[in-house]
Amino acid sequence: MLFNSIDFGLFLPIVFILYWFVFYRSLKLQNLFIVIASYFFYGWWDWRFLSLIFFSSFLDYTIGLGLSQTNKILYRKLLLWLSITVNLGLLGFFKYYNFFVENFVAAFKLFGIPFNPDKLNIILPVGISFYTFQTLSYTIDVYRKNLQPTKDVISFFAFVSFFPQLVAGPIERAANLLPQFYKKRTFNYALAVDGLRQMLWGMFKKVVIADNCAELANMYFNNYQQYGGIELLMGAVFFAFQIYGDFSGYSDIAIGTSRLFGFNLMKNFAYPYFSRDIAEFWRRWHISLSTWFRDYLYIPLGGSRGTTLQNIRNTLIIFLVSGFWHGANWTFIAWGLINALYFLPLLITRKNRKNINITAEGKFFPGVKEFLSICSTFLLVCFAWIFFRANNIHHATDYIKMIFLKFNVLPMPGLKFYFCLLLLMFFLFMEWIGRHNEYAIQKTLVNNHKIIRWTFYYFLIVAVWVLAGKQQEFIYFQF
Repeated sequence: MLFNSIDFGLFLPIVFILYWFVFYRSLKLQNLFIVIASYFFYGWWDWRFLSLIFFSSFLDYTIGLGLSQTNKILYRKLLLWLSITVNLGLLGFFKYYNFFVENFVAAFKLFGIPFNPDKLNIILPVGISFYTFQTLSYTIDVYRKNLQPTKDVISFFAFVSFFPQLVAGPIERAANLLPQFYKKRTFNYALAVDGLRQMLWGMFKKVVIADNCAELANMYFNNYQQYGGIELLMGAVFFAFQIYGDFSGYSDIAIGTSRLFGFNLMKNFAYPYFSRDIAEFWRRWHISLSTWFRDYLYIPLGGSRGTTLQNIRNTLIIFLVSGFWHGANWTFIAWGLINALYFLPLLITRKNRKNINITAEGKFFPGVKEFLSICSTFLLVCFAWIFFRANNIHHATDYIKMIFLKFNVLPMPGLKFYFCLLLLMFFLFMEWIGRHNEYAIQKTLVNNHKIIRWTFYYFLIVAVWVLAGKQQEFIYFQF
């Protein structure tokens, strides 16, 4: 079920009313209702895959109980590796089976060996990458004794399937979200209003910014031979804002929706395009995934401890795995490698923690050096996004080649081009003035006169309705 659909527009108020007015007397009934509503939400796309999320939830709930009943190191390790193997095995089969088959066939052909295994017509379950990592975090934290295993099966199933963030995150940690299902929740008007405000901004990001930029990005990437270098460069810029508006917009709607039900999810984006270097960008982009890899892969590998060569190895592993997590295509691995190469000079020179404060903190305008750092970082990010968006490596390299070979060709943009530029100017202005907050419009005009404040909200509502681009599925649904 898409957030930007009529289905969700009907689903949400019905769930909200039943949650607060019918099941509010019993915490267990509220949690059970969340499970039922979440399974309905997920099953709306394809009910057959409900068995997968049920199995993953049941497996890790049971393993958590098993870990609570023994201190034997060998038995605990066996339980942990059972969870990791089964969960990643399911993820690998649905997401990467055909990718590996294709590459094995290519490798065998290279050596002249006939090898023709059958490919399978596999449908990738929506959100499997997200809820798999979410359940794994629970098992690993229980194994490390950082978290007490739960005996409340309903709360655990609700934690895994919680519908606002089920299919595209944020990837919640059990230590943050699971305890919220244990506590009685009362309706908080201020929290709900804040949630609605964040949902509105997320919807604006998605349907106005991302969907309009998508039309131009698709046009340039799908027909790149027909355009000049400047237009192709702008195609990469439009895709950068498409994926940011799309993914961070989803996160905003998810976080805002959760607040309607009395839950707080972790922040997933922190104005990444205002970053002054790549290290800062990765602290601000898809925070729930980057911190997951940091805590469950990077630190166990040794983190930043050890020799410089070990640090480089660990960094390369993290970025390559992050790229591969995004999809079964060499373009994603190339994207991860490019970002690793961006990051390594900062790591080697120990400048990867240089920019940890808010950009131009306490000032309206950044300094010249800071502005140039923001622009250069954004261009590097856009270059990497070309590989992320391209259909294959040849498509990406050809697209980049055309940018340089045809950069002297005068662009002939249409009205849609200028319309999107105006939208992006407004969007960047709102993000810039709101960069000190959890989301851009959290405190914008809040202290102003009620008429001014509500005029702004109605403007956004009308914009969502009137200025929406052609409806696009959320990009991260396929990951």
